[in-house]
Amino acid sequence: MTPEASRATRINDFVVKFANVNGSGSASANRLFARSILRMGVPVASRNIFPSNIQGLPTWYEVRVSEAGHIGRRGGVDLMVAMNPQTWDQDVAEIDEGGYLFYDSTRPMPRSKFRQDVEVLGLPLTAIANERYGDPRQRQLFKNIIYVGALTELLGIDTAAVEKLIAEQFKGKDKLIAPNVEALRLGRDRARAEIGQIGLRIRRADAVGDRIFLEGNNAAGLGAVYGGATVCAWYPITPSTSLAEAFDKHCRRYRVDPVTGKNRFAVVQAEDELASIGMVIGASWNGARAFTATAGPGISLMQEFIGLAYFAEIPAVIFDVQRGGPSTGMPTRTQQSDILNCAYASHGDTKHVLLLPEDPHECFEFGA
Repeated sequence: MTPEASRATRINDFVVKFANVNGSGSASANRLFARSILRMGVPVASRNIFPSNIQGLPTWYEVRVSEAGHIGRRGGVDLMVAMNPQTWDQDVAEIDEGGYLFYDSTRPMPRSKFRQDVEVLGLPLTAIANERYGDPRQRQLFKNIIYVGALTELLGIDTAAVEKLIAEQFKGKDKLIAPNVEALRLGRDRARAEIGQIGLRIRRADAVGDRIFLEGNNAAGLGAVYGGATVCAWYPITPSTSLAEAFDKHCRRYRVDPVTGKNRFAVVQAEDELASIGMVIGASWNGARAFTATAGPGISLMQEFIGLAYFAEIPAVIFDVQRGGPSTGMPTRTQQSDILNCAYASHGDTKHVLLLPEDPHECFEFGA
C-alpha cells in the first residue's frame, strides 16, 4: 500500500466479504464470525451473494456491520477475506480504496496481484493448519476457524464471545468444542504476532435490541410454529429444505409435551411432492394446521392437488422458496420465477392468495 493512500478507519460500520470455495466448510465459520459481532451488541446483516451449484465452485458471503442497524447492501467492501484463487482478481478489484485484503500467504503471490491502494494482510493459514493437523479434512475445516480467530484479533472481537458461540454450536458434541477453540486461538495468536490490529474495529455496543440472527427459511419455519402449524409434509428440494428442517428443530424445542415427552407435531418426509401436498390436504381436512415447503418443480407437480384443495375449500399452505430457471432449474440461484404459476395453480378458474416477504421479519410474520 502506498504511503499516500488513506487507510480505512471505521468503528462498527463497515463491510466484510468472504470469497470461498463451495464445499470447503466455510459457511459455518462465516456465520460464526457474523454471530460473534452480534453478540458484542452490534447489528449485522449477512447474505450469500452468489451461492454455487456444486462443490468446488465459487461462493461469497458478505457481512455488513452497522451499529445504526442498516440491513441493505451498502456497496463496496472494506475488508476482503480472499480464500479462492479462482476469483482472486475479481475479489481484489471489489475492495474500496484504503481497504484491506486478508489472504492465505502460504504460497507467495506476485506483486502484480495486489493493489497499491489496499493494505495487504497475509497469514499462512494452510501452513498453520498443516503444522497442527494431520487429517486432510481436519486441515480444511480448522483452517476456516483459524481465519475467524485471526479476524477476531484484526477487528478487536471478543474471543470469549466466539468461544461461547462454539460451545453453543457443538452442544451435545462436546468433543468438538476444544479443537475448535484451539483453532480459534491459534489464528488469533498468529495474527497478533504477525499482523496486529487494523483500522476497522468492533466496539461493544447495545444496539441489537430484540434482533435475532436467522435467515428467511428459518424465520418462516419459526413463524409456522407461532401460527399453530402442527403438521409439515415435505419432500427435500433446494432451496426450501432448510425451512422444513427449521420447523422440525423449533417444534422439538416448543412442541414437546413436558409431562409425557411426546411430540405434539408431525413432520413427514414424503416420497415425492405429490404425496406431500396430499398429506397436507388430508391433515387439514382432519383439522390440523398443515403446510409443505417446496420450489418451482414441486409446484408444477402439485397442480392437481392444489385444485382439489381449492374447489373442496380445504386450506393448505405452501411455502415456495423460488429458484431460477424452468424444469430442474438452478437450485442455488434465486429468482421470482413462479409467481404466475402459483397465482393460478391447477386447472380451472382458481386464484390463490400470495404472500411475498421482503426480509426475514416478513418471512416470520407471513409464516405465522
